Amino acid sequence: MEVNPPKQEHLLALKVMRLTKPTLFTNIPVTCEEKDLPGDLFNQLMRDDPSTVNGAEILMLGEMLTLPQNFGNIFLGETFSSYISVHNDSNQVVKDILVKADLQTSSQRLNLSASNAAVAELKPDCCIDDVIHHEVKEIGTHILVCAVSYTTQGGEKMYFRKFFKFQVLKPLDVKTKFYNAETDEVFLEAQIQNITTSPMFMEKVSLEPSIMYSVTELNSVSQAGERVSTFGSRAYLQPMDTRQYLYCLKPKKEFAEKAGIIKGVTVIGKLDIVWKTNLGERGRLQTSQLQRMAPGYGDVRLSLEAIPDTVNLEEPFHITCKITNCSERTMDLVLEMCDTSSVHWCGVSGRQLGKLLPSASLGLALTLLSSVQGLQSVSGLRLTDTFLKRTYEYDDIAQVCVVSSAIQVES
Repeated sequence: MEVNPPKQEHLLALKVMRLTKPTLFTNIPVTCEEKDLPGDLFNQLMRDDPSTVNGAEILMLGEMLTLPQNFGNIFLGETFSSYISVHNDSNQVVKDILVKADLQTSSQRLNLSASNAAVAELKPDCCIDDVIHHEVKEIGTHILVCAVSYTTQGGEKMYFRKFFKFQVLKPLDVKTKFYNAETDEVFLEAQIQNITTSPMFMEKVSLEPSIMYSVTELNSVSQAGERVSTFGSRAYLQPMDTRQYLYCLKPKKEFAEKAGIIKGVTVIGKLDIVWKTNLGERGRLQTSQLQRMAPGYGDVRLSLEAIPDTVNLEEPFHITCKITNCSERTMDLVLEMCDTSSVHWCGVSGRQLGKLLPSASLGLALTLLSSVQGLQSVSGLRLTDTFLKRTYEYDDIAQVCVVSSAIQVES
């Protein structure tokens, strides 16, 4: 990885080593059946091998740790740590030693040195040590630039640099899907895939909503009065496996009207993902602000606030609607109710609702009855704006299950 070695002899030697945790040793079992020529020889050798697990010698498991043999992979969201050592290889005292470590990315240059002060002198066979840390926040090529300047006993100023190049890889593939409910609620499905070569322990996957929303996580179930994760007690994600997380976002009360009529792109929030690998190395990623296309409601939006699931045949039932003016002008609305073959409206049709200002809402309590059993659709509402002589039709607003009055309807 050393790109630009010094061309002249220097009194100081620079060594750079990445600091990583060891990995578990995996042995390759070699065995055979007892009737074969070696008999029990291979099995006995594995039992005597100190790196195998007692009772599980034929499995690729080990009780020992292996020190890193190469630079290894660095993934976005992890912490890059490196040990820098400057050693005086000469037999003379070196003065005014300044060690500087910069990390060059595709967009910026970061100073990682713990101290920018020069060391007054460095005696022979002595060294200056430093450990640098950096949370990797960009993918692609990174170059660690280590520069050393010093002054010899003769007063000559010396300077050299070394470059260490490494790639930062993407650890997770995150895909999101939005589902808009009939109400102002928004459901977010986050698909997270482990695209590394080792298992991950998913410590936390949470959604930080925007200021307009509150969030409810739907990734646990209630068992014996306690919330238990739907993924089990051990939230491991194997290589190339994908897991779905579900969240429900609801507009806060002070933004409910605003969130329901915003047209175009709406900011929802961002995902915060924390994981651990191997021997506990921690990684963290935050997505950019997630955005969804809000559904368009036209000039007037009609939404259901309350409706029973099951009703009795030929018995009145009540629903509650909300009418919202989504236009930029004042409307003068008239409500008409048109019967269908199975559902009949109770009340006066053609009544005046009055003027409705832009972004304002109006609640309506309506009564119906059904003359046919089964799953019936609520249809036949008409809103007419007398200013523009424009009529808005609302059919298939919701469905109700109609049962015989002899059947007791559970409340």
